[in-house]
Amino acid sequence: MVKKKLSDPLENRKGALFFDGFSVKELAEKYDTPLYVLSEKRIQDNYNRLYTALLNNYKYVRIYYAAKANTNLTVLRILQSQGAYLDTVSPGEVFMALSSGFTPDRILFTGVSVRNDELKMLADAGVTINVDSQSELDRLLKIAVPHILSVRVNPEFGAGHHDHCITAGPESKFGLWEEEVIQAYAIAERARVERFGIHMHIGSGILDVEPYVKAVDKLLRIAKRVHEEVGINFEFIDIGGGFGVPYKPEDKEFDLKLFSSKVVKLFKNKVKDYGLGKPFLFVEPGRYLVCDSSILLTTVNTVKVTPSRKFIGVDAGFNTLLRPTMYGSYHQILVANKLDESDKETYDVAGPLCESGDILAKERKLPTVEEGDLLAVLNVGAYGFSMSSQYNSRPRAAEVLIRQGKSIPIRNREQLGDLVSSQKVQCES
Repeated sequence: MVKKKLSDPLENRKGALFFDGFSVKELAEKYDTPLYVLSEKRIQDNYNRLYTALLNNYKYVRIYYAAKANTNLTVLRILQSQGAYLDTVSPGEVFMALSSGFTPDRILFTGVSVRNDELKMLADAGVTINVDSQSELDRLLKIAVPHILSVRVNPEFGAGHHDHCITAGPESKFGLWEEEVIQAYAIAERARVERFGIHMHIGSGILDVEPYVKAVDKLLRIAKRVHEEVGINFEFIDIGGGFGVPYKPEDKEFDLKLFSSKVVKLFKNKVKDYGLGKPFLFVEPGRYLVCDSSILLTTVNTVKVTPSRKFIGVDAGFNTLLRPTMYGSYHQILVANKLDESDKETYDVAGPLCESGDILAKERKLPTVEEGDLLAVLNVGAYGFSMSSQYNSRPRAAEVLIRQGKSIPIRNREQLGDLVSSQKVQCES
């Protein structure tokens, strides 16, 4: 018998998987599959761990949750109640933020290729806008002069777990380069903007601290130039997010203690040395707060053996979890009802879509799998449901929250009628 080691909130009880105290088998029977299951306690613990680590080396810290990771209204409300602020990237996310109880002063908008009507909506809403280009700044100032404004800096290099997740550097579409930054602040100051911030984001899924050391050092040198040459003070300096999480069992965890001692302490010393006062330090974690708070349950419908492969056919595909297809991402998979059985077979875990790329895992060692078994895909709280779709005309999955010993539906499973509810059929005359 093989006893698999699991980390909180996962638990092995006599070979059966439990999540935050609940039998996943019973959850699947009650709510059907595919099913996202989230732990409120895990989200809260992740937030408190990060906030405490940052405060150890700097007093003025605000955590802006990157909403794009998971925009479920209940998740937003959990983080709002913890004291989080919100990082948004679309008018829709701003609408979700306001709907979940965030006040405009707790919302930061950082968009790209933003339309004029969207800029007006954001200005009318009173959220803080972080401009991504000179064009966006010019168009915003024609619509309204905000009381507070931030500029997104491209610090000229980036980092991330995949090329698609690197958000700075020569190939990136995001942010302004140093000389453009100086010009943008000068224009905003002449337009009578009263308060200022400065921002960067270098990438996502970063597990090493050193890229942040290099980027923060560059951002602060640019902030110093703006302060000296334009004569403005910064209310906040936003160093972005992108803190990675371990997806593979052998992956290391992001070292919060090291991040705080090297990056936050560097920030504290540099703002003092550069005469920048005591600006708030903003960070924008998304994945770090919600990723391991959720699992995806999916039922085995088919076991197929070909001359070259063994396939497990499940009811969750890249319409449910896109990351393996889009990024080649690894998600650990457990046979939830066979945790104490040895890994005997090598399988490809395939979804139900009519696409060759609909594979959740390749060449994965698992116990012998039978039709009717239940699989649990781990670490899906970030970019799981938020990237899901109705591709192949398949309704989206349900979400359930575990809160204080109860399972609570927080998103209904879509039905077939939802596939046509927003469409208008044009009849022949």
